[in-house]
Amino acid sequence: MTIPAPRHRSVPLVFTDEVATALADGDPVVALESNVITHGLPYPDNAATARKVEDAVRAGGAVPATIGIDDGRIMVGMTDGDIERFAATPGIPKVSSRDLAVVLASGGTGATTVASSLVAAELAGIPFFSSAGIGGVHRGAETTMDISSDLIQFTRSRVAVVCAGAKKILDLGLTLEFLETHGVPVIAHGSDDFPAFYCRSSGLRAPQRLDDEAVIARAVETHWALGNPGGVLVTSPTRPEDAIDEQDVEAAIADALRGATADGVRGGAVTKYVMRAVDRATEGRSARANTAVLIHTARIGGRLAAAHARLRREEDQ
Repeated sequence: MTIPAPRHRSVPLVFTDEVATALADGDPVVALESNVITHGLPYPDNAATARKVEDAVRAGGAVPATIGIDDGRIMVGMTDGDIERFAATPGIPKVSSRDLAVVLASGGTGATTVASSLVAAELAGIPFFSSAGIGGVHRGAETTMDISSDLIQFTRSRVAVVCAGAKKILDLGLTLEFLETHGVPVIAHGSDDFPAFYCRSSGLRAPQRLDDEAVIARAVETHWALGNPGGVLVTSPTRPEDAIDEQDVEAAIADALRGATADGVRGGAVTKYVMRAVDRATEGRSARANTAVLIHTARIGGRLAAAHARLRREEDQ
């Protein structure tokens, strides 16, 4: 069962019972993207992974709210039937923040990315979002200007993003420079380094490290109390047993980028092309590592959302 929510201006939101109750009670909720269901693993592995990710949020002490678009409405939380339908239906389009207004206005259906999920999470009043790895500045961006809309959305939506850093195929140095320029705090949890998706380290130091979850929650809340319009990025590296060797991945990426150039692959298609090439080169290890990262960050996201909810309750007393 779903509960229609009052429209936020002209944006229709539909909440599941579980999410609506949690938000009304001030309990912790973690938003999740649906793009990983429709554009990740094949069916039925994608549905099974989505359920494992939601279970990981619950294990962390929070309620999961997988975001999607259906019939021109933003779904804030998915039922098991919704997950199954999105996983089994081919051709559901990926909808980023740029496309959100058109898809909603035309009554469409779509799977949300990091950027569009942040828009929906803020509208719904959900202060935490979890993803495996964010987008960033692409290699060669000095000539292509290819920069993920994820980074722009971090400066606009008051939602804390929990992830395992950015994808290794990106220019991670420039990604950190972009975040610094736009005043987005980057807090490393459990490591001194900025992680690189399924690699535990990018080789770059994170600007800040905090391991106490209560302190991270306070830092997030203080960032907003200072009047900042955007979010906070909290990174946590994948577990050592799930990680892939950085040198192996870098060699596969270099080969894949050369292949993309030779095949005339450009723009947003490059990421998918390279990720698949890396998966082939690692004999499927990268796909398994991707799933492990999703589950790990969801659990961390649940714990941080729970710490943040406790902080807000204490402040309200």
